[in-house]
Amino acid sequence: MSLEDSPIRTKSFEFACAIVKFCDELKATKDYELASQLLRSGTSIGANTREAQRGVSKKDFKYKFGIALKEADETKYWLEILEATGRQIPEEMMNKCDELIRILVAILKNS
Repeated sequence: MSLEDSPIRTKSFEFACAIVKFCDELKATKDYELASQLLRSGTSIGANTREAQRGVSKKDFKYKFGIALKEADETKYWLEILEATGRQIPEEMMNKCDELIRILVAILKNS
């Protein structure tokens, strides 16, 4: 399997694209600070998984995937804040975030 066919790479990229679109909606309703936090953490997941797959050592690989997991957890936190304060979260966004967390945990356990 090539790197481009990697499920975590594909799923994290698709999730980042959904986050960008959702953050545009948040900015339209003047939720600039929350949009900024969510955009940073939500797109960082994919950036770190991509970087991990090009890691120069096993230690580097695990470190970058660990950062991706932390960013996924932070993204879930911001989504929970938005939900708890009455904002409408896209139906699948929380599920996709949970899925990414599960995949990242499995990768780290098996590496």
